[in-house]
Amino acid sequence: MNRNRTIAAVALAAAALLAPPAGAQPAQGGLYIAGAAGFTFKAAAEQALAKNPAGQRFFMLVVPPQTNALKRDAPRNLNAIRDRVQATGGVIFVCQRDIDKGRIDPKTLVPGIVAVRGWGPKGASDMPVGERYFPGEDRVVLPKSDEALRRLRATCAY
Repeated sequence: MNRNRTIAAVALAAAALLAPPAGAQPAQGGLYIAGAAGFTFKAAAEQALAKNPAGQRFFMLVVPPQTNALKRDAPRNLNAIRDRVQATGGVIFVCQRDIDKGRIDPKTLVPGIVAVRGWGPKGASDMPVGERYFPGEDRVVLPKSDEALRRLRATCAY
């Protein structure tokens, strides 16, 4: 009888280690880039929506000229896709570099669009050594995946 209890206790402990913690976030989805490699906002958004179940966070980086889809006065069909991305767990980024260089006017963007910093000019960085984030960044909105964060930063590099 003790042997059966021991086996049951070990099995229960193993199951507890394998189960996600209570309140754990679902796995994060990938990063999709609109405006690079010929992907339109619509194509990148549709791909992201198809590959990520509702409620799973995923990420879209939008670079000019595809950022027009993020404006308050964007065409209705793009508004609907953008709203669906945000409603189903998508986080939409633009490059801080494009704002700094006047390619994007942040006042024209719909709410919820996040500016992300890229790598600075060679030899110049204010990111502390060994850190993943620049001072003042909201870590909650950025991907947990090192690969996705690296791609965001590389695409938005100065």
